[in-house]
Amino acid sequence: MILEILEYPDPRLRTIAKPVDEVTDDIRKLIDDMFETMYDAPGIGLAATQVNVHKQIIVMDLSEDKSEPRVFINPEVEVLDGDYEAMQEGCLSVPGFYEDVERIEHCRIRARDRNGEPFEIEAQGLLAVCIQHEMDHLNGKLFVDYLSALKRNRIKKKLEKLHRKSA
Repeated sequence: MILEILEYPDPRLRTIAKPVDEVTDDIRKLIDDMFETMYDAPGIGLAATQVNVHKQIIVMDLSEDKSEPRVFINPEVEVLDGDYEAMQEGCLSVPGFYEDVERIEHCRIRARDRNGEPFEIEAQGLLAVCIQHEMDHLNGKLFVDYLSALKRNRIKKKLEKLHRKSA
């Protein structure tokens, strides 16, 4: 099922997600729906916050042929070195806008998979950027928060105008 993706400046995007206590069939159904929504959008990552579910769940697939689906439940990031990398980011909740954002280049992620099993991976490059971007969503933060107030307001006004036209 395709879910509605909230768009900036919707205040529900600022909600802080709660940890998942138990991975149930309902959680696995939500994960499946999030993948379907992300692939349909199309995007490479989606946090549950973006579909108005405030649980710590992220889905991601960085492959071009949709062959590497990844699920991160209750993710935690550990910085492995202090180097930052600037990469152009976009967001399904801020459609049509792309800006450079600096993020930690190398990190370790601890999370649970779709079966609730714990796992740990090291991430660099796009994977590291994407996981940090999606984890920001779980904390009620958007990539536009890294931009100047001027740029953020410009994007906000353009999206508000688009939302008024489509209402």
